[in-house]
Amino acid sequence: MIILNIETALTTCSVALSKDNNCIFYKENSQGMNHAALLSVFIQEAIDFLKTTQEKISAVAVSSGPGSYTGLRIGVSTAKGLCYALDIPLIAVNTLEIIAKKVIDNSNYTENILFCPMIDARRMEVYTALFSRQLDYIEPISSTIIDENSFSEILETRKIVFFGNGAAKCKDIISNENAVFIDGIDACAEKMIYFSQKAFEQKKFEDVAYFEPFYLKEFQATIPKNKVIAPQNADKQ
Repeated sequence: MIILNIETALTTCSVALSKDNNCIFYKENSQGMNHAALLSVFIQEAIDFLKTTQEKISAVAVSSGPGSYTGLRIGVSTAKGLCYALDIPLIAVNTLEIIAKKVIDNSNYTENILFCPMIDARRMEVYTALFSRQLDYIEPISSTIIDENSFSEILETRKIVFFGNGAAKCKDIISNENAVFIDGIDACAEKMIYFSQKAFEQKKFEDVAYFEPFYLKEFQATIPKNKVIAPQNADKQ
């Protein structure tokens, strides 16, 4: 059973092929938001790799958010297109869980430590959740504005590891000695495999026609100041 895993929710664009919970192909690029140009190339490389093994894709898993609006749209639309064309199931994997899995798998922290992935949501707002080492939710997914009191009650008795592209701006705000920060953590398709395999075994599939990314809050477009168009009659006043 082969699953194609697609991650485009954050800065890194990555694709992984998994077979029975093992990664058999992986490609990534973390040099900026080039997902539209890179994703189709990575997928074609994955398909070419499969041709050498005489195997076929059984399902497509996609990082479903929260994350970059544009990145999520690219990943989800591509995944849905593949599922339609190949008539195979679609699996959604939460982006915060992917980031948490990456840190937990590469850490030696004690069981009492909690893990807090943070995705930047502009200004002092982050998309976040709180996990145990077993990836159980201690605090649910939320859109949170960080201040000096954030997580203060928990930090009185337990260490929390903060990471993700929203964590850096919180370093100077969350100053408790039990707060640990890890830099340079992004989501990656390889860490989707644990979740996509589990979902496939449980037949937890999405409706390909109606599935939408988990934005957490509505997309808000901004207009650069130099692009603002004055009213047509402004010069007639």
